[in-house]
Amino acid sequence: MSALPRRRARPAAGTVLAWCGAVLYPGVLYITVSPSRFPGQAAMLLSAGLTALVMALLRRRPLVAHGILLLAWIVALMQTRSGAIGGLEILLTDLAVGYIAVARERRLSVSVAVVTGVLQVLSVLVWLSADAMFHVTVLLAMAVTWMTGDSIRARRAHAEMLREQATAQAVAAERLRIARELHDMVAHSIGIIAIQAGVGGRVIDTQPVEARNALDAIEATSRDTLSGLRRMLTALRKDDTGAAPLGPAPGLADLDRLAAATRDAGVEVEVRKVGEPRPLPPDVDLSAYRIVQEAVTNVVRHAGTERCRVTVDYRGEELAVEIADDGRGGVVGTGYGIVGMRERVALLRGEFTAGPCPGGGFRVAARIPLPAAVA
Repeated sequence: MSALPRRRARPAAGTVLAWCGAVLYPGVLYITVSPSRFPGQAAMLLSAGLTALVMALLRRRPLVAHGILLLAWIVALMQTRSGAIGGLEILLTDLAVGYIAVARERRLSVSVAVVTGVLQVLSVLVWLSADAMFHVTVLLAMAVTWMTGDSIRARRAHAEMLREQATAQAVAAERLRIARELHDMVAHSIGIIAIQAGVGGRVIDTQPVEARNALDAIEATSRDTLSGLRRMLTALRKDDTGAAPLGPAPGLADLDRLAAATRDAGVEVEVRKVGEPRPLPPDVDLSAYRIVQEAVTNVVRHAGTERCRVTVDYRGEELAVEIADDGRGGVVGTGYGIVGMRERVALLRGEFTAGPCPGGGFRVAARIPLPAAVA
């Protein structure tokens, strides 16, 4: 129990020491520029280290660290009245303003840039014999630094917005595709029910056994369809002008055909089934097939290998699917296949993982819970 507080105390102690060093920085720099009061080489090394420390603290508290940096170099310039010290003051404080422009909102960074520019000009005007052109140069350097930092911030914000929009569009497109496939499943099931109902109605008087079989088929099909509708209700589309494909949706029974097609593309797919295969809910069967299909497609496109392994594990209360290869590690950040697979599993209230394997290659795994009636 005592190890956890100690681990938490170490970062806190390091932060306190870092800020203590930052508070002492103006005094150390003042002594450094006064060689008669302290050995010059040791003071320079200490000041350089504290300068790096204060610049690093810009990530935690940029305004406080920038204020300490500005105060220290204005005091140093007041002590030495040196052009070199004035140049270092302008360089370091400009860099700090540029970082603030990148990391903080525009209104705040503009205020910091204006205050810093005014203090730079006043300190140069008071303690250096500089002409008006030098003052203009100081202000231009500040303006250029701020604009550079602000443009970087704007580009990052725009890129983040584009990533969020692309992810949202990918999720919406995947939900629409799931809805279309769900429509196919429902249409196929209702067609079976209609056919069986017609058969039962025609033979109910002459062939009671056949009529009973038709009713059993209607009951089983309707139960499976209703179960799928309950679990996939959130994926129903609001509008789709595209034409839905005809015929029953594919499932895990079609993995051999998928493996054959992938073999023609140059990748040997080893399909391994664990446990006893059994009928699955149509939406689970379809989603599991689509996950395998997308993962195998990624292997063909990105893995740079000639083999991959597909494992389908029929467990008591869940279905586990794993696709693994020994290629270059796959891709997580490009395309939307991973997003689509994760969305499919989430809609079925399952668990999904995808990422490089420690020993090389890439692994996609999904666990989908099964209703007790089907298990």
